[in-house]
Amino acid sequence: MTTTANRHMLEALVCPETHGTLRYDAERQELISEGAGIAYPIRNGIPVMLVDEARSLD
Repeated sequence: MTTTANRHMLEALVCPETHGTLRYDAERQELISEGAGIAYPIRNGIPVMLVDEARSLD
């Protein structure tokens, strides 16, 4: 799968907390939920979409 395809797949995900859109941060390997104020990590290319695993954006 190409990097472009991976990016489109990541952008298709929604926040499990707010059901809002996520912003992909390639540098930090995270998916940012502005609405919830949290960032979901991407580990080994797999988004970890668990609120308990997300970091606060404070």
